[in-house]
Amino acid sequence: MLKNRYIDLIEQTFYFPRHGFNVEENELTFHDIPLMNLIEKYGTPLKLTYLPKISSQIQRAKRLFNQAIEKHDYKGQYRYCYCTKSSHFSFVMNEALKNDIHLETSSDFDIHIIRELAKKGQFNTDRYVVCNGYKTANYVKNMTQLVEEGFKNLIAVLDNPDELKLYQEHSKTMNLGIRVATEEEPNYSFYTSRLGMSSKKVLEFYQNELAKDPRFKLKMMHFFINTGIKDTTYYWSELVRLIHVYCDLKEVCPELNTLDIGGGMPIYTSLGVELDYAYMIDQIVYYIKTICDDRGVEVPDIFTEFGSYTVAESGAVIYSILGKKQQNDAEQWYMIDSSFITTLPDTWGIGQKFILLAINHWDKTFQRTNLGGITCDGQDFYNSDTHTNQVFMPKVKEGEKLYMGFFHTGAYQESIGGYGGIQHCLIPAPKHVLINRDEKGELHYALFAEEQSHQQMMNILGY
Repeated sequence: MLKNRYIDLIEQTFYFPRHGFNVEENELTFHDIPLMNLIEKYGTPLKLTYLPKISSQIQRAKRLFNQAIEKHDYKGQYRYCYCTKSSHFSFVMNEALKNDIHLETSSDFDIHIIRELAKKGQFNTDRYVVCNGYKTANYVKNMTQLVEEGFKNLIAVLDNPDELKLYQEHSKTMNLGIRVATEEEPNYSFYTSRLGMSSKKVLEFYQNELAKDPRFKLKMMHFFINTGIKDTTYYWSELVRLIHVYCDLKEVCPELNTLDIGGGMPIYTSLGVELDYAYMIDQIVYYIKTICDDRGVEVPDIFTEFGSYTVAESGAVIYSILGKKQQNDAEQWYMIDSSFITTLPDTWGIGQKFILLAINHWDKTFQRTNLGGITCDGQDFYNSDTHTNQVFMPKVKEGEKLYMGFFHTGAYQESIGGYGGIQHCLIPAPKHVLINRDEKGELHYALFAEEQSHQQMMNILGY
């Protein structure tokens, strides 16, 4: 029997079902959410956030780090920080904060969110706040005020030596960190990250400036390897180099007790890969302990700042296929009922790939196609998946409705695309639905935002 149905393609290409995806009666489910029922209730285009996935991601990372700590008899503690820039929405923060976590900030306005969470009793003053980013005077002022309001575990991470002057102007006392610049991959357009200080200057800066001001305590060394956490020679060699920098700094700064390895825990952007989280986390803990032991240095507490890992896999965007266009003998287009530039800016901005699956008609034969948005912009398209340079969708007849979805889209898209503002070609931001599950396992839906109206855009434009 010739196996040329869409379901055959998926099952022959991937281990399927997996990662919360399944098919029931030729229709896709996502974490047991019947997506066709969701479409019938809310229509398309539609964004959804499945909140329980945020908590499960956090709990998995905490469990694996604690297992590695126990295995290697590691004397330091692990602390999970959520990187707020991945998604600042209240529903994300509310879910993440159920899991005894800390927060990492990137800008002045983040401090106002933390203050609001504290007022509501959702974020206690004993939590850690790791303040990253290039510091402005207002950012430093707000950090200083937060410390005065009781956040004694706030750590301001110095991006460059000149920032110390701002703290000297505004702060009575402050816990500080130093961000160490990483060396980029060999194929990068520059050798050293613009973020942080050169590792060759860190010791000199601490001894000649920071150590001489008793108002400040250096508690943390921070870095972020730009590729994210990957099982590659580049990642492990850079990690080892930076652990040695920590040891160098610890030898002259006894109060230093924390190593922040940044973010970059990978997420699933394809069903065709397997990520060995346990192995990668185990090796991180192993390397830190082994090098510190060899150097005779007390092991640090380990901080991570996981953003995309925390929230990305909770999100999805669902579209209808409005129509088909046959441009030549080989190139066919399926036109979606929205714009990639509006709803998934990472796809055209940096070529990001997401898990792409049809939602219905899994029993139909498949065909190669390109996906086009409805703007008049030549960049508004998607035509290659992570595992192949092609996109395949079920072949439908005239009058049959096809739906498709991009999954694990929950990080960055709203903030990059400009949530609720002026959209490219004035294509509106879609409805956004929040999905939760109660103690009995029952699904609950809440509409976070209606589709953007023309009047909202006109008000912004001044009409």
